[in-house]
Amino acid sequence: MAHLDILHKTTYRYRHRVSLGPHRLMLRPRETRELRLFSHAVSITPAATVTWAHDVAGNAIATATFDASTDHLVIESRARLELSAPAWPVFAISASAAEYPFTYSAEEWTDLGALTIPQYGDPESRFSRWVAGFVMAHPTDTLSLLKDISNGVFAQISYQSREMEGTQSPTETLDRGWGSCRDFAVLLAEAARHLGLGARIVSGYLSDPQESLQGSAGSGSTHAWVEIYLPGAGWIAFDPTNRSVGSQNLIPVAVARNIAQVTPVTGSFTGATDDLIAMDVVVRVDVSSDPAAV
Repeated sequence: MAHLDILHKTTYRYRHRVSLGPHRLMLRPRETRELRLFSHAVSITPAATVTWAHDVAGNAIATATFDASTDHLVIESRARLELSAPAWPVFAISASAAEYPFTYSAEEWTDLGALTIPQYGDPESRFSRWVAGFVMAHPTDTLSLLKDISNGVFAQISYQSREMEGTQSPTETLDRGWGSCRDFAVLLAEAARHLGLGARIVSGYLSDPQESLQGSAGSGSTHAWVEIYLPGAGWIAFDPTNRSVGSQNLIPVAVARNIAQVTPVTGSFTGATDDLIAMDVVVRVDVSSDPAAV
């Protein structure tokens, strides 16, 4: 069990004073049976009116609106939480889904909907063949198959941190042989969907006090991974960047069908195209100095 303090600070600087449009913030950690959120607060400079809502996936969305023009924008999120995910989780997968291939129930199939549908074209079936290469028998153990694919992403693709926005398509990642955690997550989610399984992208933070994991910068970092739905066990976290299963080091903030839907901060400004002169993001995930404080 770990008690953690999280700081996520985004700073924009503009050449001249600009008018800010609404900004959409996905910064509040998702509470689960393995994550207890003690507190969360967002502070914004210049002053903003902040409203909260939940999107279709149950993510907490804050919308900030501004009245005054400014030459800078600072959005700071602070959270304190308890993470109790085990290092070696045991998943109670239903007998009907223990071996692949299996069929979801009618209710599960309806609810999973678009999460089972591949999101990228594969006109030459190259990606389908890559996925099929992991299916060594019919039937085969479902969890072992998914672990093999996740481990295959880790083994075949070199990790490279990338600050620029955007994500590679799965075939681009295979062709290039490298990618960021976002690219790893997209690759694994698309593989699961090619198998007919429900998968969603998760955006959040990686807790790495020993600084031994990929995708971590200093004491913490934003991170992306995948959750795949298996009857009985529910949503199981797979982090192909670190070849791990389960949520021991993972702090989810948002889940979605497409990774573009879980960007932490999005917004606009009115001004010249070159008015934005700098954007800086600082993330810290630290062991709480006062675990008893709430």
